[in-house]
Amino acid sequence: MSENKQYLRFDVARRFEHLLIILSFTVLGLTGLIQKYATAGISDFLIQALGGIEFTRIIHRTAAAIFLLEAVYHLVVLGYKLYIRRVQASMLPGVKDVRDVIQYMGFNLGLTKDHPKMGRYNFAEKAEYWAMVWGLVLMGLTGLMLWNPITTANILPGQFIPAAKSAHGNEGVLAVLAIILWHFYYVHIKKWNWSMIKGTLSREEMQEEHALELGAIEAGQTVAPLTPAERKKRLIIYIPIAAVVTLILAFGIFQFLTFEKTAIATIPLVSGSIPAFERQTPTPFPTQAPTATLAPTATSAPKATEVPGQAATPQTETPLTPSGGAVNWTGGVEKIFQDNCGTCHGAAATAGLEVTTYAGLMKGGNSGAVIKAGDPDNSTLVKKMKAGHPKTFSDADLATVMAWIKADAPEK
Repeated sequence: MSENKQYLRFDVARRFEHLLIILSFTVLGLTGLIQKYATAGISDFLIQALGGIEFTRIIHRTAAAIFLLEAVYHLVVLGYKLYIRRVQASMLPGVKDVRDVIQYMGFNLGLTKDHPKMGRYNFAEKAEYWAMVWGLVLMGLTGLMLWNPITTANILPGQFIPAAKSAHGNEGVLAVLAIILWHFYYVHIKKWNWSMIKGTLSREEMQEEHALELGAIEAGQTVAPLTPAERKKRLIIYIPIAAVVTLILAFGIFQFLTFEKTAIATIPLVSGSIPAFERQTPTPFPTQAPTATLAPTATSAPKATEVPGQAATPQTETPLTPSGGAVNWTGGVEKIFQDNCGTCHGAAATAGLEVTTYAGLMKGGNSGAVIKAGDPDNSTLVKKMKAGHPKTFSDADLATVMAWIKADAPEK
């Protein structure tokens, strides 16, 4: 028998479904990682290239919605194949998969001469499939918690939100690494697999990866098709159930995606030629120090009257403060950081930086200190704000923070 004979493995519908997964997962991975590591230079560049953080979030969530809807479609198709076409549930793991793993390792190490004979899906493909299912459940739940933080906090303790953020981000990193290191190697590097592109495998490839399935096909051991009457009877039962389940799940997804308006609606989008995302300060900050009306400057107090026989009272310098109030942490600076930075650098402590407490801000993040007391121009935080951090201070707030740093960043 010719080793070049082709065997159909995946029909057009399965290949289209796989394409949707590739596209949605790639977009999710890209837009998710640049948000998780937002302080990296490449992340800032990509966020700005995508139109800003709001557009990046919209793209991420659109891809998430597509991924969830694709999961509903997969569930309905799975039910059709199991109930109507009566195919074997060959993706379920079993004891044979454990034996195949052991034999496969022994074969690669030269401890055994025989390559394991595997069915329609080998142990590696089953592991990938169930890892994707696990990832869908975990990423879906934690993603919807972050999508609806107010509702989440009304149901669960507030600590669940940063916990969900950590689980969501770390599982995302794990998923991307698994695709790059595992899937790419087995499907594209070790030997290019065309089955999800052309839909077929050669007899040689089937013999190597799916020998048991090949043997069953060549022996004519296929599932007997249903009679037209029996198929019609099953369709009458299945179609209404599948329709109801699809509507319920689709409605549930829609409710979750539209239930709460939070960070994604903080900046109104403008149609037309005006960019939908703009920094609060449209022009770059000046390189020189703030003007005297905003930043503290020294002014001499009135000279004391000299009294004969007594030393004249020395002149003192009283610093001017910005309109925001006293230049200290508890006198107004704390509120600036809480209002502007609390979402990413509060309890979540993105990049290890927590700025809503004095101790956390002065400690700095993973890259070191962000405040250089007495020297605002060389403080990393000020440089980030002037360079256009995804969240920037207003002119008045930046002037207050710079004045506070110049005054040695006092707490009280």
